[in-house]
Amino acid sequence: MIRLGIVGMGNLGRGVQRAIAQNPDTELVAIFSRRAQPEQASATPPTLSLAHMERYKGQIDVMLLCGGSATDLPEQSPAVAELFNTVDSFDTHARIPEHFARVDNAARQHGHLCLISAGWDPGLFSLMRLLGQSTLPQGADYTFWGRGVSQGHSDAIRRISGVADAKQYTIPIDEALAQVRSGAQPTLSTAQKHTRECYVVPEPGADLSRIEQEIKQMPNYFADYHTTVHFVSAEELQAHHSGMPHGGMVLRTGTTSPGTKQRMEFGLQLDSNPEFTASVLVAYARAVARMAQEGQTGARTVFDIAPSLLAPLSAQELRQHLL
Repeated sequence: MIRLGIVGMGNLGRGVQRAIAQNPDTELVAIFSRRAQPEQASATPPTLSLAHMERYKGQIDVMLLCGGSATDLPEQSPAVAELFNTVDSFDTHARIPEHFARVDNAARQHGHLCLISAGWDPGLFSLMRLLGQSTLPQGADYTFWGRGVSQGHSDAIRRISGVADAKQYTIPIDEALAQVRSGAQPTLSTAQKHTRECYVVPEPGADLSRIEQEIKQMPNYFADYHTTVHFVSAEELQAHHSGMPHGGMVLRTGTTSPGTKQRMEFGLQLDSNPEFTASVLVAYARAVARMAQEGQTGARTVFDIAPSLLAPLSAQELRQHLL
């Protein structure tokens, strides 16, 4: 059995708990949360405060970090890497090299193996971009997200002072997608591929103009997009925006000889973004546990993980049933 722990019990953490229950070779040992209550310590599995994490050294093979990329993971990932092997879903693309370096340093110093930026983008979509560029070197690749709720962007809005709750939808622009599928290989800016739509519940008395400007000017999240902000009541958000759907696609178009067009396309359509992301994290936790048993240390990304390590099947079973 692969012994797992969870740090953070928001939507993603609850998704990880469900994913572990679906994988018979994994077990959940403990949950660690800022919101842990004393009575939860006697539950099965126990939910404990973050301060109790160090007591579980040697009892957890891989810790799954389920906090947000805006403020949680930049601090938590290097800190927890000092105690455990880890998997996180850090998804601020522009800051991945910086995040990797900090986690790598902590993991190597303390003899642990840590995977960063797992999930579906970054994660599975990253692999598809690599495959596309490798197999169609004469071409161009494109990534479209949505329509769906972005967990990271929604979390970033909720961290703004005066915001009680929020959901953010990423919406692909249909005309841009049609251009790409035609093989035209257009040059598209971020603003030409997607729009962002935000539904925000303000706290009583909050400055709505300030909140709107902070959202629209937020670097790495909204500053490069056409962003619309709607202020709504908590009841309206619950009634019309309580789900967590998402999806998207990676496309690579190119030519293999003059006039011979090729197109690769990988897509996802998800009823629950956090539950699917959680399923990816658990699969990669299996790989990290196996690699750590071999003595590997430091940080890794999905590019460094052999696909066979994700599966509960043996190499012989994979060749027989999936090859």
